Amino acid sequence: MKVTVKDCLQLDSFNNSIVVAAERNLDNRVKAVSVMDAVSAEEAAKCSEGGTIVLTTFAGMKGDVKTQCETIYELARAGAAALVYFQRTKAAKSVDKEVIGAADTAGLPLIIMADNEHRDYSNIIAEVMEHVLYGNNFKNSLINNTIFHLLNFEKHANFQQALHEAAVNNEFQVVLMTEEFNPVFAVETRYQTTINEAIRRGKEAALNLGSIYSFLEIDGILTYWGYVNINNEKFYLLIVDNEDNYSAGEITKLAEIIELAMGMWKYTPDRDPKAELVKALMRGNKSLAYSLREEAGVKASDIISVFYAQNIQTRQGDDIMNSFVDEGKLELISITENDETYAVILKGSQYKDSDDNQDKAFCTQLFDKLKAGHGVRIFHVTGVDGIEGAGDGFRLIGETGTFVEAIFPYKRVFSKYELSLVSNCVNIQMQGGHLKKNYMDLIQPFRKEGDNKSRQLLDTLETFVLDAGMNSGKTSEFMGIHTNTVQYRLKKINEVLGAEITGNRVIPGLTIALALRRMEDTVK
Repeated sequence: MKVTVKDCLQLDSFNNSIVVAAERNLDNRVKAVSVMDAVSAEEAAKCSEGGTIVLTTFAGMKGDVKTQCETIYELARAGAAALVYFQRTKAAKSVDKEVIGAADTAGLPLIIMADNEHRDYSNIIAEVMEHVLYGNNFKNSLINNTIFHLLNFEKHANFQQALHEAAVNNEFQVVLMTEEFNPVFAVETRYQTTINEAIRRGKEAALNLGSIYSFLEIDGILTYWGYVNINNEKFYLLIVDNEDNYSAGEITKLAEIIELAMGMWKYTPDRDPKAELVKALMRGNKSLAYSLREEAGVKASDIISVFYAQNIQTRQGDDIMNSFVDEGKLELISITENDETYAVILKGSQYKDSDDNQDKAFCTQLFDKLKAGHGVRIFHVTGVDGIEGAGDGFRLIGETGTFVEAIFPYKRVFSKYELSLVSNCVNIQMQGGHLKKNYMDLIQPFRKEGDNKSRQLLDTLETFVLDAGMNSGKTSEFMGIHTNTVQYRLKKINEVLGAEITGNRVIPGLTIALALRRMEDTVK
């Protein structure tokens, strides 16, 4: 149910109120109430989002007409529904004529609460929010009609059919999703926007749910997000109010009835084969992955990459991934828990016949864009061979994730090349003995106890090889020393080793030795 400023003026708490400006905009929608005690217009704008009634005495800017006018304009720009000024006593000075003029120009309804020395903000807040959440017709036909259809066991064969009938008759839509936001059941009664688009746009709201269903408007469509528990599993429930007929409180009650009906019908959602496929590959259960592949609608030849990532489930990250999917470059199947994401990347719909190099390039572009986010780390194996390769890729990520960041601390995206190097180091570390000693002997000349110059040379060599990609300029940046100093140290390193460190036959063994050194420091 849509609540307007005009509706609120009919409430008891607005007795003795006077509309002094922008009466033409009393149809502004009200979604919340806020109290403003700001001292500046910029601070005041933070008190209001779209659809907020702002309560104030202008205490922070008393007598400052200019700031009060600026505040009016800022609140209007922020989409405030109305400004309510509390005039505590009849003798108190009312708002200035300039402020009233500013409100009228800005189109922000200005309401004066006269003679309110015995009334505080709580009266308005409580009454307005009760009206916004539940309205006057909370016990309307929505609840009764929904119950009638959902519990009509004689007419309907199953829960899905009963809910569809209830949704059609009461003009709402429902989508039930797994924790990975994959739909397992949907009732669509209108097609102004796609379910996929609503899910994409609503993910962020769904991750911050309260007891009242979270409201999100998507291209003029009113959606509400909450969660339900089915057989001790968490699912997201998306409800669409087709005609703006219901309040958040009514939608919450509707969701409770739907959840109750699920239990009475003994409804169990179909499993999500795509999410189960990713989980099977993560666990190395290739036989289960093979059995799930067809059910998930995945061709083994379309799998081109698997990855594990941290902190990519943000609005920016979602937009980046969605852009690659929308352009048909890639398809993604992912599961997310807290800030961790596991995903399988498939060839995009527009590039099914593209060569492998182009597909790998798209993956690289995706990871390069995602890594710009705060705290993002991506571990990927790109260029995999079907189910077998995908399972092996996740195993490689799982075995090396603990150490790869320690060995390459300046990287945010780790490919199969870094992961394979670290995997070799893990195996060498575990075997120990002569194999490990052979590698560590390569850098032994720099490990003289108490020799500061030797340690400087070893640190420079380590940075040059592992961090800077054998680039002396980058080495100087990482270490905070002059390029000439780096060149001098590299020359000394060649002398100590008795070999040219950039030589093709020297660098492989030296890289493993240096990586083992960093790994040892991590373990310690």
